[in-house]
Amino acid sequence: MIDVKLILEKPEYVKEALKKKNWEFDPAPIQKLSEERLSLLKEVEASKAEQNRLSASVPSVKKEGGDIKAIFAKVKELGAATKASEERLKAIEAELKSLIEVLPNLPDPDLAAGGKENNKPFYVYGKKPEFGFTPKDHVTLCESCGLIDYKRAAKISGTGTWVYTNLGARLEWALLNYFIANHLADGYEMILPPHILNYQSGYTAGQFPKFEEDVFWLEGCEPRKFILPTAETALVNLHRDEILPLDQLPRKYFAYTPCYRKEAGSYRTEERGMIRGYQFDKVEMVQYTTEEGSDAAFDEMVKKAMKLVEGLGLHFQVDKLAAGDCSHSMARTYDIEVWIPSMGIYKEVRSCHQPHLPSARRTAPAGRWLHRDPGSPSSIYGRTRGHQANQKISLRKFARHSCRAFLSLSLLLRYNLPAIVRERLRTRSGGEPSSLKHPFLARWFICYLWTWMRNIWLSP
Repeated sequence: MIDVKLILEKPEYVKEALKKKNWEFDPAPIQKLSEERLSLLKEVEASKAEQNRLSASVPSVKKEGGDIKAIFAKVKELGAATKASEERLKAIEAELKSLIEVLPNLPDPDLAAGGKENNKPFYVYGKKPEFGFTPKDHVTLCESCGLIDYKRAAKISGTGTWVYTNLGARLEWALLNYFIANHLADGYEMILPPHILNYQSGYTAGQFPKFEEDVFWLEGCEPRKFILPTAETALVNLHRDEILPLDQLPRKYFAYTPCYRKEAGSYRTEERGMIRGYQFDKVEMVQYTTEEGSDAAFDEMVKKAMKLVEGLGLHFQVDKLAAGDCSHSMARTYDIEVWIPSMGIYKEVRSCHQPHLPSARRTAPAGRWLHRDPGSPSSIYGRTRGHQANQKISLRKFARHSCRAFLSLSLLLRYNLPAIVRERLRTRSGGEPSSLKHPFLARWFICYLWTWMRNIWLSP
């Protein structure tokens, strides 16, 4: 939430900054309400001061034999006027809040203006794969390999959903374990948050009121509750209304949750299958830090994101998003986009966001402070966020190389796929491999599985 002082002191600066996000902003209503609010505050304070003065004079007037009834009448009259002014003041403050809280975050000055057409790739990993055949899309591959069942998902739930089956379910779980193991190794604390949250959590995360209609609300609940659209919503509320000691920062968290959103895809090629759905898996990272540590935290999380996708062996690029394509509540967003051969386009699989101070302003007053020393509080500058959309990584693995090598085998053998290797080898060879520990045998299993998948499962 943008500081109202900044709007009042530099209205043209704010107007031009928001224009970069394709947001037309008129500061006049906020200026007018702020002036009325200031005038009312002065009236209320003056009225209360006069009431106090008159009340304090009662003993002396009474002692001198004066008429104290007139004083009481005046105090009562002033009290009624003050109450009316305070009610008007509350209404003005509520209106001011409603005008400010819908504004997007100010973009960082170095971002290009406009929408996604002005996004700028600044890092590329690997080369685009080339084929001597037409690559299959992930829907065809997953169905033909028995990894995902869309028809039964539609039967038990509806469109925009899917069922991971057999090896597809194990692959999804292996990817989750891959992300979790890496985050733990980098010193992040794992959190498993509740999936049902209150309205204040959505507001603090910067998702409400703009995206209230994009989440699933529970009917018949008072106070109102919704199903989390991302683990980030819960993580950024962990320390709401708390005072954080400086020596405990930064705080680094990650969480795995299914995510629930009203954004299921259409029948367009770019949105069918797992591209968009009502439910999907994600692993989120969040850091609580200070103004001085915000940039370093953001850079760290971008590098972590790149390392994770590099570890999967995927060709990708990192985009610095233009101001208009950044998340509504964020000052900066970097997207990691993986190349999809069957579509001939890049698709985002990971985003890293930097909100700066406006993110912290949405918390309750106590939640905006941390202790530098016993007598000197300073505001938490922001919560730097990153997320890993697991279902997107899954479909990119399926789509890459027409899935002739959709598993990064040496990687996934470490993260819960040894059982798959043993099961498939036992099925096809009639026996159980004696060991997966010996380096030679491990290499043999990898080569065997690679060849088997290429020739049996996923030949074009």
